[in-house]
Amino acid sequence: MPYHELLSRHVRTPDRVIRYGPHPEQVVDLLEGGGRGVVILVHGGFWRAEYDRLHVRPMADALAAGGYTVCSVEYRRIGHEGGGHPGTFDDVAAAVAAVLAEAPARGPVVLAGHSAGGHLALRHGCSGGGIAGVVALAALSDVGRTHADGLGAGAAAALVGGRTELLPEVDTMRLPWRGDGALVLVHGAGDRVVPVEMSRDYAARNPAAKLVELPEVGHFKLIDPLSRAWPAVRAAIDEVAA
Repeated sequence: MPYHELLSRHVRTPDRVIRYGPHPEQVVDLLEGGGRGVVILVHGGFWRAEYDRLHVRPMADALAAGGYTVCSVEYRRIGHEGGGHPGTFDDVAAAVAAVLAEAPARGPVVLAGHSAGGHLALRHGCSGGGIAGVVALAALSDVGRTHADGLGAGAAAALVGGRTELLPEVDTMRLPWRGDGALVLVHGAGDRVVPVEMSRDYAARNPAAKLVELPEVGHFKLIDPLSRAWPAVRAAIDEVAA
């Protein structure tokens, strides 16, 4: 399933937009759901400006229909003023803080991210409090390998402005997971964008991580609520929210 198919889906408009900074990209779309909890959703796209939160709207819509209040995060990316390291990471932290302030007493808060958004969710989860845990979907969890393999047309180097000596600072493979947060990785074995070995290696290094590997599932299936992978994604979110 191509990325652009997700953009063509009919979805509801956000109930509210939370602005957490002055830049046009520093916004969070809020969809009211129910009492199951809050899902903070971080989209992927190799941290690049050309990929925005619109392609995860079908996922956000499905989660809201299932009882979650969903907060879909936009953030400055490579190509935006202030995007990349450290601005991209600062934005995710500020967005999470804004959601926690704006959506109190709605139940447990799950931070979920896909692809590069999975990397951002993992990195925030290594230190950020206030969340029940992280669900990382096909996450770019190994930034060193992302750079070495040239994934995303040099996206890892671009993330740090070409200063590759800074890559260890943003590489979740090198960062310890905090002890009080649940962590579930979901990855399709048929992923041709982000190798499933990244999640396997991350889980092997982090005893707190649970890996759910889905045979023959591709990269974008994990964010498609119409795919056969969706029940596993929803189960992972429910598990962290429990």
